[in-house]
Amino acid sequence: MDVSWTDRDVAQTVALLGGDAAFDRRIGTALDAHEALEDGLSSDILKNLLARCSFLEQGDALQKAVGISLRTLQRHRAKAGPEVLSLEQSNRTWRFAELFAHAIAVMGSSDAAEEWMQRPAIGLDNRKPLDLLATSVGAEAVSDYLTRLEYGVYA
Repeated sequence: MDVSWTDRDVAQTVALLGGDAAFDRRIGTALDAHEALEDGLSSDILKNLLARCSFLEQGDALQKAVGISLRTLQRHRAKAGPEVLSLEQSNRTWRFAELFAHAIAVMGSSDAAEEWMQRPAIGLDNRKPLDLLATSVGAEAVSDYLTRLEYGVYA
């Protein structure tokens, strides 16, 4: 059975968020992800993402990418058990992981993707991709630019 691009994209995103073990269900399709996001992701999933993307804990990067302040993150870490993120926080956590997985695929490594996210990009009017993630329109612009880079269309 051939796996569609969407299913591969979901698998890469799930891997960044801690793999199948991090979710209370199997996430194999976009609709599975939708249901998990509606229920709210565990704060442990956000912690898994931060372990892979430590640059998010610098300055206001986490607020831009996921909509959570560093202080809120500290409160989540101080609690004994995991909490459930809000729908908005869950959605933005997933969206960031999805974009970062795409950046890794295009840039060739996690380190290169981290660097790319934090540097001004000509195709984004010299804005840093990370700075555009606070809105869905900005995140879509980053996604579109990654796709153009992937296919060699720079303008």
